[in-house]
Amino acid sequence: MKITWFGHAAFRLEFADKVVLIDPFFSGNPAFGGSIEAASAGVTHILLTHGHGDHVGDTVAIAGASGATVVANADLASWLGTQGVEKLEMMNTGGTIHLGGFTVSMVRADHSSGMIVGGASVYLGNANGLIVKAPGEPTLWHMGDTDIFSDMALIAELHQPEIVIVPIGDRFTMGPETAAVAVTRYLGGLTIIPAHYATFGLLEPNADRFVALVGEEATVVVPEKGRASEFTRG
Repeated sequence: MKITWFGHAAFRLEFADKVVLIDPFFSGNPAFGGSIEAASAGVTHILLTHGHGDHVGDTVAIAGASGATVVANADLASWLGTQGVEKLEMMNTGGTIHLGGFTVSMVRADHSSGMIVGGASVYLGNANGLIVKAPGEPTLWHMGDTDIFSDMALIAELHQPEIVIVPIGDRFTMGPETAAVAVTRYLGGLTIIPAHYATFGLLEPNADRFVALVGEEATVVVPEKGRASEFTRG
């Protein structure tokens, strides 16, 4: 599996004949320095953790240009349908769907989800984490935006992830100290990719404190933005 980080919580996964974007926040993302066309080239699926603008991002435009299938919680998927997205797969917390070569499961995240539309706040379903499983590939857990919760241990037991994308930016998610406790207490020995930092001035500026706090309890990979990294199972 190739994994590319585009800043914030936006990632591209490449495996078999699939190209999957997670939370494709490109336009207006000061941490994104590439082109939307290159980042979304060949995309087959778009997975969304929740309905905030810095996670839904360019989903509508990319789906329209590519014909990619968009996976989101039921409320967010329904709203995206009103925005012109045609290929939608709706689901919700606890569910798993099969997408022709891989599965996606939605798991708990402690966060909010909604947008201001036409001057009014629109609720867009619960926030979630996403588990991506494909034959022969490492299982990936994108936590989305969340605080720590003890059932992270149960999610890890149920889904056996090998790679976990963990938010560390603080203010809107866990900060480095809390995220490090989540990793060392519940996810020891796994490969950890920090995210949701160094985007805006309100967030943690880098991953240094998080890496130092985790120490040798897990393998922390801090990817270079825009550069694909290869991950194998086991």
